[in-house]
Amino acid sequence: MKKLRINIIACLLALVPMLITAQEDDQVMKARGGKFALTNAKIYTVTNGVIENGTLVISNGIIEAVGTNVSIPADAEVIDVEGKEIYPGMIDGGTTLGLAEIGSIAEANDYREFGALTPQMQALTAVNPNSVAIPVTRVSGVTTVWTMPRGGVLPGTAASINLFGYTPDQMDAGSKGVVMNFPSTAGGRRFRRLSPEEVKKRQERALKQVNDAWDKAELYAKIENADDVRAYPEIEALVPVVKGEMMLFLEVNAAKDILSAIEWVKDRGYKQVVLTGVSEGWRVADEIAESGLSVITGPVQAVPTRQSDSFDAAYANPGLLQKAGVKVAIRTMDAENVRNLPYHAGFAAAYGMGREEALKAITINAAEILGIGDQLGSIEVGKKANVFVATGDPFETSTKITDLFIDGYKVPMTSRQIRLYDEFLNRNPQVDKTKNAIDIKKR
Repeated sequence: MKKLRINIIACLLALVPMLITAQEDDQVMKARGGKFALTNAKIYTVTNGVIENGTLVISNGIIEAVGTNVSIPADAEVIDVEGKEIYPGMIDGGTTLGLAEIGSIAEANDYREFGALTPQMQALTAVNPNSVAIPVTRVSGVTTVWTMPRGGVLPGTAASINLFGYTPDQMDAGSKGVVMNFPSTAGGRRFRRLSPEEVKKRQERALKQVNDAWDKAELYAKIENADDVRAYPEIEALVPVVKGEMMLFLEVNAAKDILSAIEWVKDRGYKQVVLTGVSEGWRVADEIAESGLSVITGPVQAVPTRQSDSFDAAYANPGLLQKAGVKVAIRTMDAENVRNLPYHAGFAAAYGMGREEALKAITINAAEILGIGDQLGSIEVGKKANVFVATGDPFETSTKITDLFIDGYKVPMTSRQIRLYDEFLNRNPQVDKTKNAIDIKKR
């Protein structure tokens, strides 16, 4: 996967001068590490209930203690958050954050590669840590995302990233997975113009292409130790999935295709498989539950897939899946609006999922499905300190995030949008006469 090279970045900055100001301002307020004690808080641990009037101690990037009778270390910086609530950082189960910057400029988007079979392309290497959308996202309480390639049948390998760091390696949250778009029988205008027979033939051809690649990967997995055996990079990239060492994320949405995908997984025998998208999952929720596969669904704030569906089909989908016994995580499938993740979860909560399960869908469920549940997704001793402090329920638009910690660093609550808001809230310019400023009154 091609990376955003320096000359491309320079071009973008020339086209969007405000980006320069945004990056310069980011250098003024630095994140800082250390030992912190957040006191007098209502702590939503997610996995161990709610702690009233509790204390959370963060040390060396890790949650050192949490509870009501916690001894505060003498060298800790005490932050009194009385009247506020602490939550684990929210996790978005599907985005292009860090891979997409300006939608109308092709050079600013690096989530799609040429070719249908490119699983060897690594999303992590293409992440732009200086993306303006990253601070906008994290100040909303979203601290981790699954950033993924798109397009093609096997578009690449996705990665979990924490939204703080100066390099992709520093942002790496510790898990990767191959993305596969399951051949579909549903689609846009192109499919509607085709007969059912032609649609079926197209899917069969696509499935043959996919199966040929996986057949080769399975064969290579058996003989890869032979010195004279060499495989193509796209085949080698599939071997960890065949061996059960890496997850496969199967994008599928139509109900009929979901059933076909479940059968495909069963026939292949792959163990670490997650269904993603699953917009019509509510139609076949029992079958998904029976398969034992987990689901990352979304966006929740979306229109129904069929004109005959109820207006709230997308809103109710996560809750119907969860009630059927499916482990569910929620995604925005966005870049600049990943910040709206809590509101996607809020819609799911209001339309049948309930607040507790919706909170799990963007914290511990998402972490476990992405393979990072031992490190993130809940407030527990020994886990990474990805937490935020809020004035109330994060699903409510009136709630404000006041403090943010990622990997134990206290991250400044600033972003380009916050700076622009502050700039234009008071539009009286301050004139510096020592620098030959123009007399504003004479303009």
